[in-house]
Amino acid sequence: MIQLSKKLIRQVAQANAQFKLIENGDRVLLGLSGGKDSLTLAHLLSRMQKHAPFQFDFEAVTLSYGMGEDYSKLHSHCEQHSIKHHILDSNIYEISGDTIRRNSSFCSYFSRMRRGALYTYALEKGFNKLAIAHHLDDAAESFFMNFIHNGALRTLAPIYKSQRGVIVIRPLIFVRERQLRDSVNFNKLEVIGNEFCPGMRLSEKNVKFPHAREEAKQLLYDLEQNNTKLFTSLKTAFANVHHKSFWT
Repeated sequence: MIQLSKKLIRQVAQANAQFKLIENGDRVLLGLSGGKDSLTLAHLLSRMQKHAPFQFDFEAVTLSYGMGEDYSKLHSHCEQHSIKHHILDSNIYEISGDTIRRNSSFCSYFSRMRRGALYTYALEKGFNKLAIAHHLDDAAESFFMNFIHNGALRTLAPIYKSQRGVIVIRPLIFVRERQLRDSVNFNKLEVIGNEFCPGMRLSEKNVKFPHAREEAKQLLYDLEQNNTKLFTSLKTAFANVHHKSFWT
């Protein structure tokens, strides 16, 4: 039996209550990579489905890039814990050689392709919401990446509607990454790392390894060493924007 900490459960419940992420009658699709973040979210949503005072449908889907990935252990894990799970086949890796731009970031390319495939599946199967396992660390890193490299003040929204009409939700938006790591370690869950990332097979081609996120992660780590309340302040700041103080 998977044991989830009370803090994790509370943070997801707080995010859901504050942003109305999942409501009665919703059909929620979770993008399940099998990593620590999405696998923990799968169990949190499964628990919510059993205990929430409203009803919603929930299913997890894992996108195969067409590299011969083996998701049998992940699928068996979902079956064991009564989580509906589907493996979505694609040829994204095959076509990437012709469509990815030279000297471009493969992470952004595969992220766009993956999200497009999930949108299509959600719409075809009648899901109105797509759950993504981004957490507070992801939001903080995205903020600094945009600030430093793009000259923009933006981060990851807890909920938004895509151009294709699917509502994207981030139930882990209040959760720290280390909590998710601790949870999978405590429960001894077998997670999928980078071995199924298409970029691992493109390392010798003319594509760029991502560096901005790692730099942002290191910057935040260094800042947090001197200010243990850094992420608490960032979380508050993301909801406390003084628009009139900016040049807009």
